[in-house]
Amino acid sequence: MVHSDKNVTGGTMPNQRMTIEERYVYLNIQYDRYHKADRRTRGQMLTEMTAVTGMHRKALIRLMSSPPRRRPRRKPRSRVYGAEVEQIVRLIDRALDHPCRERLKPMLPYMADHLHALGLAHFDAETRALLNSISVSSVGRLLTRIRQDTHRLRRRSETTSITQIQAQVPIRNIPWDEQTPGHLEVDLVFHSGPSASGDFVYTLHMVDVATGWSECAAILGRSYRAMRDGIQRCLARLPFPVLEVHTDNGSEFLNAHLLSFWKEKYVGVFLSRTRPYHSQDNRFVEQRNGGLVRAMLGRDRLDTAQQTLQLNRFYDILWAYFNFFQPVMRQTEKTHEKGRTRRRHADVRTPFQRSTVSGCVAPQRLAALEARFEGMNPFQLQEELSQALSVLFELSSAKPGRTEDVFETLLATTPA
Repeated sequence: MVHSDKNVTGGTMPNQRMTIEERYVYLNIQYDRYHKADRRTRGQMLTEMTAVTGMHRKALIRLMSSPPRRRPRRKPRSRVYGAEVEQIVRLIDRALDHPCRERLKPMLPYMADHLHALGLAHFDAETRALLNSISVSSVGRLLTRIRQDTHRLRRRSETTSITQIQAQVPIRNIPWDEQTPGHLEVDLVFHSGPSASGDFVYTLHMVDVATGWSECAAILGRSYRAMRDGIQRCLARLPFPVLEVHTDNGSEFLNAHLLSFWKEKYVGVFLSRTRPYHSQDNRFVEQRNGGLVRAMLGRDRLDTAQQTLQLNRFYDILWAYFNFFQPVMRQTEKTHEKGRTRRRHADVRTPFQRSTVSGCVAPQRLAALEARFEGMNPFQLQEELSQALSVLFELSSAKPGRTEDVFETLLATTPA
């Protein structure tokens, strides 16, 4: 057995086949040994090479007659996925805001049927079958051509010591393989710009671990009234009941007022928190903060009531577009081998798709969501998102000496 830098000869690889490049690296390493060996040793080497590479013995004998090298294909393969398939992939890629090929491929048949029902896509049965059979690699090659001329949507902590209030909330992590919807990771995104002085707008962000469902609400400041209003906005739109709320250790989440609010308004909801200075304990919402909120809004300062109201209008549209049309890749396997953690991601579905099969959505609510989805046009939602962002960035920031009224941003100004 010969060891190489690419570790391609460490046994017969029962769970993994060699790539063509690895095979030629291995055979070139064996070539000199093969020609220096006697007849009996060559036979033993051929047996070993057959087991390692999976190639036929006669093919290996022919390759060992000269230094093995990969010869170019004499005749190029015919094109399987023609212009019709590329046109549908281009349309769906635009509708889903250009996800990666691993997230796009499983969504092709599902979105093709939906766009066909809306009258936005037309294709025959043969094209529909090709969308089912196309591989991730083929989708990647199509996207390389498609995205050369594709326009994309516009993209743009504090810690406290352990207190008596924090001591009432246990520290724990929501398991990555949680299957029941309703376990929410919660975080705040600051829209303070380069200076954190004064009051400014925050995004209260909730992400369900099981389904990937995302809820965002804009609040002005971190007072109890603003936090309560943002929480109620988010939970009112959840299609399933909330079971757990998992926050960081910030005083905006852990204070006597909000603890009383949870106990009185949402009886039975389990409260938990992350370990201090371990933001990775809220890994799902932290990832979505960057990939969704920051990607859309950037790091500009937002600090007026009008900007807060407009941002909530934007989030109303984003709620529909993300939860119904954005495929989310979920971790399905996690193993530990020789000090390394290996993760496998699959199960590519939208949060809406995962919610419908969870069995946790009330039949009446599920019917309403399905009816709403049937009439949704992803291209129209993209246009509305762009318009809402343009209006938001045209609004002026707070002027010195002018007081902003947080009550203008609340759904209800009466005490809870």
